[in-house]
Amino acid sequence: MKVVHTIQELRDQLRGQLRVAFVPTMGNLHEGHLALMKLARQHGDPVVASIFVNRLQFAPGEDFERYPRTLQDDIKKLQRDRDVYVLFAPDERELYPEPQNYRVQPPQELGDILEGEYRPGFFGGVSTVVLKLFSCVQPGVAVFGKKDYQQLMVIRNMCRQFQLPVEILAHETVRAEDGLALSSRNVYLQPHERAEAPQLYAALQSVQQRLRAGELDTVKLGHDAANTLQSRGWQVDYLAVRRQRDLNKPTPEDLAAAEPLVVLAAAKLGATRLIDNLEL
Repeated sequence: MKVVHTIQELRDQLRGQLRVAFVPTMGNLHEGHLALMKLARQHGDPVVASIFVNRLQFAPGEDFERYPRTLQDDIKKLQRDRDVYVLFAPDERELYPEPQNYRVQPPQELGDILEGEYRPGFFGGVSTVVLKLFSCVQPGVAVFGKKDYQQLMVIRNMCRQFQLPVEILAHETVRAEDGLALSSRNVYLQPHERAEAPQLYAALQSVQQRLRAGELDTVKLGHDAANTLQSRGWQVDYLAVRRQRDLNKPTPEDLAAAEPLVVLAAAKLGATRLIDNLEL
């Protein structure tokens, strides 16, 4: 595996490649990330991964400064698995040599709901850096995880509207044995919080079970699951049932027609904010 830090080095390595598969990350790699690399290898060659902690998607007061940066450990994991041909690990001066005044702005009806409501500007920052990374790597396929469900939809829609020649593939959420979705931020959890953390997924499963049992008041299902978490000491930002195709609230007609749904949640456990989702 080759590790490059500049756009020019990256382009030199990829010259003549026609079906690059790309996995963008912010590092602190775990088994979920590595599963994305394996999926990428099945759909393109060579596989390029990137590690870049993107300041644009962090609001003031969020964890940009303390976000785990573990480049040497990440390199060892990638070298062990041997799925990645080039790791692109630029610094801020390389990717943003001047203020990034040109930005991608997702539409409000997708970018300002759910995660976008609680993290204003987040999806604009994500979209901008992904578009810039796509410009650098020029992949034929890119792989993202379903854990960041809304992010995946934002990126898919961006690629469609800009006619980008990139196929977006989604990998199912990778979970620990107790159900907790793998996340780089899980390292923030204290031991007693880590023991409690699987309750977020359990709350989503409870919504799924009640829906399958015939309860169709999706607002009440979300409220009940959120209340259960709050009674256990969580601070819930949102826990909501939405349509899979656009993340709008389902109508009675949608429910009657068995419209595919998803339940999405974000909640704080102590100082750590966790997100998860479950397709219904």
